[in-house]
Amino acid sequence: MTGPWISDTAEEIEHPTVPLGINRMAIPRAAILLSLSMIALIFISTLVVGYSAWKFLDMNQDAFDATDRSLIQDPESERWYWEAILLYDTCDPRQDDWSWPEALSEQDDLFLLPGEVRCDWEHQGAGDRASLAIHNRGSQPLDLVLEIIGGSIVFGEGGEPDLTITDLEANDSLVLELELVEEVTEHNVQIIVSHLQVMEAQVILDLTVYAGAQPRDIHVEDGDQIEVHYTVWDADTDEQLDEGDLLVTAGDDPAWIEGFGWSAIGLDIDSDRGLLPGINSGTSHVTLLPPSLAYGNSDNELKDRWLRFELEINRGPLT
Repeated sequence: MTGPWISDTAEEIEHPTVPLGINRMAIPRAAILLSLSMIALIFISTLVVGYSAWKFLDMNQDAFDATDRSLIQDPESERWYWEAILLYDTCDPRQDDWSWPEALSEQDDLFLLPGEVRCDWEHQGAGDRASLAIHNRGSQPLDLVLEIIGGSIVFGEGGEPDLTITDLEANDSLVLELELVEEVTEHNVQIIVSHLQVMEAQVILDLTVYAGAQPRDIHVEDGDQIEVHYTVWDADTDEQLDEGDLLVTAGDDPAWIEGFGWSAIGLDIDSDRGLLPGINSGTSHVTLLPPSLAYGNSDNELKDRWLRFELEINRGPLT
């Protein structure tokens, strides 16, 4: 026998060359090379990301370290130097751990109120608005992060449930618009105001939102021009100081004290806009203004007084 004794194939028949692409040894080698390349790529990417993170922390370390807690916290009361309160005169001690001052204007204290508050907001339908005041009672500018927990409410600026405030000046106040984005019968939310660099430094406002008896079609928002009837009292003595009718731009209206324009936010009226004779379809509400939102930055004799305003919408929004 001239051929292999264990083969049925004639010796003169040659096997064809196996292409590299289907060679059983070539496939594992290619997979190993690919795996090693991926490992090297992941390793290099990890080094790049780690280096970038280190550079970011190194570049911003001064900013994080610069926040000395003594600059944002009162050493006696251990309270943080900012307060959050709804402008509506519907607020009470948040945890019943303090009493409402008998005379707000005679408080011998750094803060406007003795502690955190919870407030009620009676709304007149989805799209209704309210004004939230943030007060910096410290001697340094503040960078703050605001977050609404619980849904259904967003900030008018941006339409999101969170907002960042930068450089709120010392002894200054800022008023923000809140918007109800869906119908609720009764709903509880929290507004948490934290320091941008010390997140555990928090001030909390509890807010209960509930439906009014008669929803309205139009809700006054920032920038709307309306005509209101107003009455103003000294909040401590209940002495009526003034009464009348005025055109006001809701929100920031430089023609009047700061809190007056923001007090107009959240008034409501039916689609007739008050233009039908003999029919008043508008709502009213009462707001409480500290001196910083009233005459506190002027030489007016009321510069140290808290004011209570009742506003009722007569006509508007005017276009």
